[in-house]
Amino acid sequence: MFELAASGLLGSILGGLFRMAPEILKYVDRKDERKHELNMFTLQTDLEKIKGTQKLEGHYIDYGIAQTNAIQEAFKSQSEEAGKSYKWVSAISALVRPSITYILFAMYVIFKFTMISYAFSTGTPLVDIVKTNWTADDFAMLNMILTFWFLGRPLEKPKS
Repeated sequence: MFELAASGLLGSILGGLFRMAPEILKYVDRKDERKHELNMFTLQTDLEKIKGTQKLEGHYIDYGIAQTNAIQEAFKSQSEEAGKSYKWVSAISALVRPSITYILFAMYVIFKFTMISYAFSTGTPLVDIVKTNWTADDFAMLNMILTFWFLGRPLEKPKS
């Protein structure tokens, strides 16, 4: 009787294990499938980020090209008008922007020299005068002017 019960119990246990084996394999397979889907989703989002960055850079390039074309058209228009007018009119027209830059820079230099001479007249030491008259704003202004005239212009020229 014990043998009959033991063999029935052993058969039930083995039957249950064999019945659960496919379910366990399905669970492990689904777990790997979810992990694979997560990896694929991560790769797809990274790809979309790269595409978005490239699209944004493309818009920047298109904007730069449009800006350069607008400047080129303005110069063409200006040169056509200058060709129709007197030489001295076109020379004055060409000197407007640089003249404004020179005038503003001269005003800035005169102001700085005035402040320095006033500081000397009060007896302030030279080190303190330089510290108070040459600030980060002055440096930024000088850099802005130099960058505009010497770096910005060559970079904006269209490559032919």
